[in-house]
Amino acid sequence: MLDSALSYFYEAARLGSMRLASEKIGVATSSVSRQIAQLEHELGILLIERGRRSICLTQAGRMTLDYYRDQLADREALLSRLRDLREVKTGRVDLAVGEGFLGRSFGKLIDSFQRRNPGVAVSILSGTTSEIVRMVLEDEAHIGMILNTSNEPKIRTRTSLAQPLEVVCAPSHPAAAMASLTLSELRSFKLCLPPAGFHIRHLLNVAEKRAQTWLEPSIVSSSLQVMRDLVRAGQIVTLLPRIAVVAELEEGTLVVRPLREAELEHTTVSLIHRLGRQLDGAPARLLGRIEAKLKTWADVNA
Repeated sequence: MLDSALSYFYEAARLGSMRLASEKIGVATSSVSRQIAQLEHELGILLIERGRRSICLTQAGRMTLDYYRDQLADREALLSRLRDLREVKTGRVDLAVGEGFLGRSFGKLIDSFQRRNPGVAVSILSGTTSEIVRMVLEDEAHIGMILNTSNEPKIRTRTSLAQPLEVVCAPSHPAAAMASLTLSELRSFKLCLPPAGFHIRHLLNVAEKRAQTWLEPSIVSSSLQVMRDLVRAGQIVTLLPRIAVVAELEEGTLVVRPLREAELEHTTVSLIHRLGRQLDGAPARLLGRIEAKLKTWADVNA
């Protein structure tokens, strides 16, 4: 099986078109088409459906794509293990994290990791849960960190920790004087929430339908920093997992109160990676550091 033909097929399948693959590789579109045709001839089966403007894989095409992804991952794992044998702490970690987790404590974790592993480059991408799952599936990220778990069969949940959504407010806010709140009680306060596409909103929608109580946020923001700043100012409350505000809880500028809704009391934070992808070297070291910190963060002001 020709390695170059497989790589051309991989790029075309990943990007969804031969033209985009040709631009990525730096060759003519006809070269990409010819390489894929040669690969199909060698395998004796069609990998893509003809007569379509965009790439649509056959069942054999999907199997071949999975095979090549595994080959790339195995090669990466081998190189990482060889680097470790030479006792050289180098490498790269691509991490996809929900915006809700990107607080100061997470930044301190990454800073501490890089101080211990100065030769490791760390790439941190944020997105919605579905975007993070896609990045992990397509090997754009070694590790994903999401709210709740994924039902995708090719995703492995490495660690899952209970982390319910809680009401976050300033210590001076009236909600801070309450032991816990219901959705109905939350409606009486000015609320800041992320946009509708975020998983937090999906979880809230399920709870709202069950309680027949609908939240109407005064402010919608995709920026966790904006949400924290607004809440610290004292007039706004929000809903986040506890680990999103660890630093603020430790310094006493924010407090959390439980939300009494069954759907939200059993949510979790999960660390995920693609099934079959071996995490060695730098990705494995960072994964271990995050796992060790998750329990500590969850217990802050518990």
